[in-house]
Amino acid sequence: MDPDAALLLVVMAALLGLALSVGIERLLRPRPFPHRSRAAWEAHAGLWCAGYGFTVLLTGRPWCSLIAASAVLLTLVLVSNTKTRSLREPFIFQDYGFFFDAVRYPRFFLPLFGLKKFLQAAAIFLLAAAGLYCESSPIHRFALNGQLGGVGIVLGAAVLLLWRASRLNPPVRFMPEHDVRTLGLLASIWAYAKAERVPSDIRSPFDAAGISSIWERKPQPAPHLVAVQLESFFDARTLYSGIRTDVLAAFDAIQAESARYGALTVPAWGGNTARTEFAFLTGVQEEHLGVHRFSPYRAVARGLHVFSLAMFLKSLGYRTIGIHPYWARFYFRDRVFRQFGFDEFLDLRSFAGGRRYGPYVADSEVGGKIVHVLREAIRPTFVFAVTMESHGPLHLERVHPSDIEEFYAMPPPSGCDELTIYLRHLRNTDGMLRSLHAAFLNLDTPVELCCFGDHVPIMPNVYDILGTPDGNVPYLMWSNRHRQLQAECSVPDSAHARHSQTSKRGVESPLQVHAMAQAWLRAIHCL
Repeated sequence: MDPDAALLLVVMAALLGLALSVGIERLLRPRPFPHRSRAAWEAHAGLWCAGYGFTVLLTGRPWCSLIAASAVLLTLVLVSNTKTRSLREPFIFQDYGFFFDAVRYPRFFLPLFGLKKFLQAAAIFLLAAAGLYCESSPIHRFALNGQLGGVGIVLGAAVLLLWRASRLNPPVRFMPEHDVRTLGLLASIWAYAKAERVPSDIRSPFDAAGISSIWERKPQPAPHLVAVQLESFFDARTLYSGIRTDVLAAFDAIQAESARYGALTVPAWGGNTARTEFAFLTGVQEEHLGVHRFSPYRAVARGLHVFSLAMFLKSLGYRTIGIHPYWARFYFRDRVFRQFGFDEFLDLRSFAGGRRYGPYVADSEVGGKIVHVLREAIRPTFVFAVTMESHGPLHLERVHPSDIEEFYAMPPPSGCDELTIYLRHLRNTDGMLRSLHAAFLNLDTPVELCCFGDHVPIMPNVYDILGTPDGNVPYLMWSNRHRQLQAECSVPDSAHARHSQTSKRGVESPLQVHAMAQAWLRAIHCL
């Protein structure tokens, strides 16, 4: 091929691919607005040119590179659409780690993507791979007046466009759906990537200045404190009235004895458990985190210092234990829990040989580990446990013939198998709470229990049929000395009834998860 023709081919293919990228982006849900700021379009064009230009530089094949770059963009669009349906949030820059996690934990992510979408993306990548054999690179591939010159033009344009976009700095609200609509997918990814590089100074109410206002005096004797974050936990009976009421019999009974309970607003839907964990353990509102609200544990693992509940309790003489029956490196928990001041972190290795229900460690094993820790404790202990059993994908499990009769007073509509499978796990979670309740009542030392869900489960097909929940999850604060506390605080029956009514009103005004730990510590003193 003539050098001038090779140069022209690179530039023309770049322009054609850029136009194609706009069409591919129209497949996105939510669909971006065509009228965007100049900075947004420049970021889009700059990223496309950069991706395409480096691929040509690597392969020497313009058409193959156009297809490969288009395949990457299409995959991002398909992944984003899947995430929007499952987690009600489009793909953002902070999700890039999911691609590596999909390789390390394939059952966790790949089933959510779906076979059809996987084959669609794979077909285009195979077409690009075929181009390596069908398309030949020019003889004078690195001639400045040939293909290399064309690559230089494309990459130079990319640098210029991204520099201009950086100077104009397209505005973001850190509301992914809004930002994708107003900026487009590529420009929003670019803006979120830039924002992550900005240093943050995040202040927690558990730091030294806030200790006296949160817990003015340590109770005597100091109680054990147990917080259990329940995987995908919500009251499914609110979704479908045909579910048997006794599926959460233990939770209902404990709630009736609780000092405080109600609905909890969490910063996650269907996944992103670490967001809820972070909010509870630090007391920091997501509005104060900026772009780090989407992956707070990664920010902490990279050096962001935030004072935590565990640090505060350690200052009062507590031993602090974290429990999660999954790999410690997932969500950087191995580093984060250490930085948060936990003395010990019991991950999947501590459950070797433990019973599983479905693909994950059973909730009953987590409950047993909590009780074992408290029985062995020689000083006041704070346990923060995160369960795993109810984690999806639920559709990989199968409904048993007896499940309908066991969990429903009235059979559900067709297409609700995921709900039935979820109810199996919900029953087991309820059983764990029953065991904890019984074990704590038999302990000689006082125990304060706080239970809450991390988010609603991923069941988009069920929600299409039965309606979408509001995203709030239940919480309760219970004590094995609740009768003693009532007497100590001189709460007459009428006042206790008024307190219960106040708690019930919490369903109408949900508690924010970032404020829960503070509310829990105050509730221990009947404040």
